[in-house]
Amino acid sequence: MKTVTLPGGEKVPSLGQGTWMMGERRDRRADEIAALRAGVDLGMTLIDTAEMYGDGAAEALIGEALGTLRERLFLVSKAYPQNASRQRLAGACEASLERLGTDRLDLYLLHWRGRVPLGETVEALEALKAAGKIRHWGVSNLDTDDMKELVAASGGACATDQILYNLTRRGPEHDLLPWLAAQGMTAMAYSPVEQGRLLGHRTLAKIATAVGATPAQVALAWTMRHDGVIAIPKAGSVAHVRENRAAADLTLSDADLAALDAAFPRPRDRRPLETL
Repeated sequence: MKTVTLPGGEKVPSLGQGTWMMGERRDRRADEIAALRAGVDLGMTLIDTAEMYGDGAAEALIGEALGTLRERLFLVSKAYPQNASRQRLAGACEASLERLGTDRLDLYLLHWRGRVPLGETVEALEALKAAGKIRHWGVSNLDTDDMKELVAASGGACATDQILYNLTRRGPEHDLLPWLAAQGMTAMAYSPVEQGRLLGHRTLAKIATAVGATPAQVALAWTMRHDGVIAIPKAGSVAHVRENRAAADLTLSDADLAALDAAFPRPRDRRPLETL
C-alpha cells in the first residue's frame, strides 16, 4: 500500500475508508461491517468518520465492526464547529470515543469553520492531545486563507486539511494544494469519485478499458497521483472495497493524465473551496 507521511514522520495509507451515510440502515449493516473488515485486511486501515454522520451512527458501526482490530487502525473523526470550543470539544471527543469503543483517536478534525475562533479550537485540540485523547489534529473544508490563519494560531501543528477533491473539483490545485505541500501538510480527499456521478464520463471509461481497470479505479488513482494526498472513498460491500483497493496499485501514464486533464480541465481562475 502506498503511504503518505504526516507532519512528524508517521506514515498512513494513501487509500482509506470513508463512512459518510454508513450505519444508517439496518438492512445494510451486515454488508457494511463486512466491507470495513475486508478493507482493513487489504491494508486500508485509515478509517474516516464524524460525529455528524448519522448522528453518531457511523462511529457506532465502526466500533462494532472494528473494535477488536483497534491496534491496526488509524481512526479519524470530526467535530461539529459548534462543539469546537474550550467548553465543549472535550465532551464531543469523549462521546465519539465511546461510540467508537476506543480510548483515543489517531486524528481529530474540525469538520468545518464556524463561529468559534480558530485559536480557541487549536487550544482545545492541543489540550486533548496533551491528555492522550487524540494523537494528531487537523481540519476539514478550510480554504487557503483560513489555513494561513490557522497556522498563525497554531504554529503549524495541523496534520491535514480534509477537502472535496476529485476530477470534477480541481479548484484546490490553484493554491490550496501547493500551499499544503509547502507546509508539509497532507490533503485528505473526500468524495474522490464525486459520489459516483463522474463514472459515466466517456474519457474516463475509455482510459479504464485501456488500462484494464474500472472508471472508479482510474478516478481514485488520479486523486492519489501526487504524494501527500489521501483518498477516502466509501464502500458498502466487500466487492466495492476490493475494487477501491486495486486503485492503489494503478499507475496512470503521462498520456492517460494528459487525456484526463483535457477531459476534466482545471478551472482557469481561482475558485473558493467547494463542499458537499
